[in-house]
Amino acid sequence: MKKVDKKVADGYFKERTRNIIIYLAIGFIVSFGVVLFAEPLSTFSVNGLPFHYFMGAQGAVLTFIIVLFVNAKVSDSIDRKYGIDESKNEQISSGKALDH
Repeated sequence: MKKVDKKVADGYFKERTRNIIIYLAIGFIVSFGVVLFAEPLSTFSVNGLPFHYFMGAQGAVLTFIIVLFVNAKVSDSIDRKYGIDESKNEQISSGKALDH
């Protein structure tokens, strides 16, 4: 199996960890931040519902789905940046030999 340079691996996991922390912060703000500030957020409405209710009922779910798609795209770009190839991973897991 191909050896990976420690600096490359550290950079890869540093970027991935940073992104996970950002996604968790977005999730926290969307789910709990709206509840903490429900009273001031109830002054305007979305689709006839108070904003805090809309975010609790539908907005948080939509935000999490969007974050999932963003995570997939960003993760693919980070993988390409560091030379991680899905087809090589599939070949390794199937037991086929690879030329490194």
